Amino acid sequence: MNASPARRPWRGLLLLGLAALVLDLWGIQHGPLRDWDESLVARVALELSDKPWPDGLLPSLWGQPYHNKPPGAHWLIAGLIQLWRSGGAPAGALPPEWLIRLAPALGSSLLSPLLALAQWQLRPGRRADALWTGAIALTLLPLARHAHLAMLDGLQLTAMAALWLGLLLARPSGRQPLAAGVLAGLAGTLLLLLKAPVLLPVLLVSLLLRRTDGDLQGRHWRWLLLGLGLGLLPGLAWHGWHLLCRGDAALVMWGRQGLARVANSLENHGGGPLPPLIQVLSGGWPWLALWPAGISQAWRQRRERWGRWSLGLTAMATLMVLPLQTQLPWYSLLLWPPFALCCGPVLAALVEGRLPAKWRRAIAGLWLGLGVLVLIGAMLSPLLPSLAALRPMAGLALPGGLGLLIAGWRLSSERGSLSGRGAAAWALVLGWGLSLLLLFSTPLWNWELKERPSILPLLPLVSRDSRAGQLAEVPLLVDGSIGKRPSLRWYAQDSLGRKRSRALSGTVLLVSRAKTPEQSELARRLGREQVNGSNCQLDRQGGQGWSRWLCQLGD
Repeated sequence: MNASPARRPWRGLLLLGLAALVLDLWGIQHGPLRDWDESLVARVALELSDKPWPDGLLPSLWGQPYHNKPPGAHWLIAGLIQLWRSGGAPAGALPPEWLIRLAPALGSSLLSPLLALAQWQLRPGRRADALWTGAIALTLLPLARHAHLAMLDGLQLTAMAALWLGLLLARPSGRQPLAAGVLAGLAGTLLLLLKAPVLLPVLLVSLLLRRTDGDLQGRHWRWLLLGLGLGLLPGLAWHGWHLLCRGDAALVMWGRQGLARVANSLENHGGGPLPPLIQVLSGGWPWLALWPAGISQAWRQRRERWGRWSLGLTAMATLMVLPLQTQLPWYSLLLWPPFALCCGPVLAALVEGRLPAKWRRAIAGLWLGLGVLVLIGAMLSPLLPSLAALRPMAGLALPGGLGLLIAGWRLSSERGSLSGRGAAAWALVLGWGLSLLLLFSTPLWNWELKERPSILPLLPLVSRDSRAGQLAEVPLLVDGSIGKRPSLRWYAQDSLGRKRSRALSGTVLLVSRAKTPEQSELARRLGREQVNGSNCQLDRQGGQGWSRWLCQLGD
């Protein structure tokens, strides 16, 4: 049964959307583009922005065909780059970091209201359940942080939520399922243009869950599937064109970059369930305390629509993530949308006093204890040497710790009023959200995978501006593994072709931390007779021991 239109949570959804925009855009200018995969996404988008139609349909990387991912997100970024250039950007200048991150951030900000709308369809008439679901998705650190990055995963989650919403909107009346199917199909097209293999399990499980709802008859299903097929046509057409133009190479994004990650550990990223479990246990706060109650409640209501969908989507995401033999931190992001759908009704029940006492006491007690620990740690970290590592985060954590303390204290009481419990829960949302805003106001949020050394000391030595005039055409080589990093290549605007170094001759620019050219990696490859003090002169010095040498190599 549908709720009255007058009670639909449009005002709350609007506020959620505005809050998501602020949170996801705040601080996107901080820090250089990261390796894996911001710099790759940026470079592919930059090359697409230079291509005319129809060449711009097919992505490339440093002039070579790019097979790893479809270009859905890259097209959005390329369009913004073209607008930026038309607005008078300096010729040859690199787009700023905020511009590269803008389109993924805008798309990711839709996830919170879309999940709230999906919850509204699963639990019609329960406005609080929908809005608390959106608030949980809004304030999860992994989702908020990833929305700041020029990567595909935030947009992927938004597309998944839109697909679920499209299927849930199908009603057994006239041709209404056709429009709902088109919406779901267009969301599927977006998935096909982001990470194509993800569409297969998401669509199949979602259709199976929609079938178990039992409210659509045969003719309604025909309209729904027709709309779904129409919506999927653009994505399928691009993959057909890609296959036609590039042959078997077009299957890389389905094979080695897709399904092969289930069975094989690629690029030294070990798999199994432990990495995603660690990501969940470390990134789900403060709402992780609600999850056991959410799963328990969903199991008790497994014959109802919300219970079936919550359990089904949780199982789908778990089976998509935990068995992977290649694991990266952002793969676990697939777990968070079902997490929010499970936990939203629990938070609503906690506020409304409907949650069993054992769950209420456990959740409130955990929040109260965490709040005390966070506040004590924040106050003591400037004083105790043993807590020195926490000092940069001390001030950022205070609002979140205070929100935990207020929520735990007020919600632990059985005698509190509905308005008081609601204010306590909102204090937690606002406190946690303010801590996230403070985090995004600093460069601390932009950490690298495996904490790689910063490329910042090298930028004055490799940037295009530092190689003006005659040096602009001189080949540039960077010693060591850091020269392989996509982020350095992005800022250098050069592929830094290490493979060609054995065949080099003539003038080259060598960037190295070696004290003399003879001690560089290039000298070990080519021989000290070609790279030494007599044929290399110091051209420029950078930070942390890096220098640039202008060398004349023999034939």
